[in-house]
Amino acid sequence: MSSSILLVEDVEVNRKVASLMLKKLGYQADFATNGIEAIEAIEHRSYDIVLMDIQMPVMDGLEATKIIRQRWHQNPKIIITTALTNCRDACFDAGADDFLNKPLGIEKLRAAIEYNMPIPSFASSNLEEFAASSDLCATETTPI
Repeated sequence: MSSSILLVEDVEVNRKVASLMLKKLGYQADFATNGIEAIEAIEHRSYDIVLMDIQMPVMDGLEATKIIRQRWHQNPKIIITTALTNCRDACFDAGADDFLNKPLGIEKLRAAIEYNMPIPSFASSNLEEFAASSDLCATETTPI
């Protein structure tokens, strides 16, 4: 798959587990270990999705999410990953697009990525062609 994912996680074991899940789902990810590294990575490469932990040293995930939203607005999509249970509203207030509780499960991870993944340009142009052809079919009547 040609999707670009940035995994922002300071705990090495969590990075390895998430990386293995992503690989099993057919994705490869770049890594950052704190919010500052995440912002620097996004400055150098365009990502479709950022999997962002909240609790990290140097700069936490909420602060990084706010800065990313201020600078890049709607892209990349940011999926917060955390073991904290009482911060969902704060994540969305910071600009997150989605929220996953840890420990991550592969099916929930797959669903979140697929839900937040942008539609490829070739697919959107095919959708426009399909819509145009279905409008044409709807206006034509064929006798039975």
